[in-house]
Amino acid sequence: MRLNQVDLNLFVVFETIYEKRNLTRAAEVLCISQPAVSNALARMRKSFNDQLFVSTPHGMVPTPVAQNIIARVGEALQLLNASVQEAEQFVPASASKVFRVSMNDLTETLLLPALGDVLQREAPGIRIESYFSKRHDVARELATGALDLAIDAPLVADPQLLHGALASERYVCMLRRGHPLATAPLTLENYLALGHVHISSRREGLGHVDAALHLLGLQREIRMRVQHYMVAPLIALRTDLALTAPLGLVQGQDAILLELPFALPALQWHLYWHRSADRDQANAWLRGQLLQFMRKLQPA
Repeated sequence: MRLNQVDLNLFVVFETIYEKRNLTRAAEVLCISQPAVSNALARMRKSFNDQLFVSTPHGMVPTPVAQNIIARVGEALQLLNASVQEAEQFVPASASKVFRVSMNDLTETLLLPALGDVLQREAPGIRIESYFSKRHDVARELATGALDLAIDAPLVADPQLLHGALASERYVCMLRRGHPLATAPLTLENYLALGHVHISSRREGLGHVDAALHLLGLQREIRMRVQHYMVAPLIALRTDLALTAPLGLVQGQDAILLELPFALPALQWHLYWHRSADRDQANAWLRGQLLQFMRKLQPA
């Protein structure tokens, strides 16, 4: 099969089916009829001599061939789209675009209210959709265009991704007012005597705090493990459990904030985008907005 024998529009259909896993939803996104999507898929199947997608009760499941080519198809479409957009000037006030950003609930809380305010005033046609993508999925989703940007710890390694430091937050220990140990010096002994709330989206494994303690040959007692950042302070406010968390999460709480009695590296957040979007004016504009917001949130 030669590229000049294939309608390049079919790759747009292919990527949309892969993302939506449903022909009807793909047709809605592409603004064409469902029979037209089915016809395009049939042509793709003939060109690749493969089913590409198999219909199941859980949707259109990609075959191994489809899985193997989706990343490169996404990258190629991103490059073509970036080439077109580079020739166009991005004007926030008149732009109409959806940005998809991967972030957790803490970064949502810190960034989205301020971003929403700017969009309402300066870019009313811009929409933001926030998702949480697992770290091992970020590179693929940025490559295929399922995401425009991602905010994560500097642990995502892929040569096709660009990134920059977004923010750095030191950790503190939060105790409710009236806690039995709130007025005592927070020694390492007292810290380890506390029960703790731990935040992790994973079912098991060490967190940032526990890894630092492990290097000292120490272990804290985790009495509650939660998935989301924003619920953890509410637990600490109503119990005797301690919360060790980034300062930005807890500094507005009516609670006692104490410096940690051991060395703990600050939480680092990086902003990630695909290399093909580096010169895209719209993507660069949003990157600039996010960087500006986080700088304002950083302590002087």
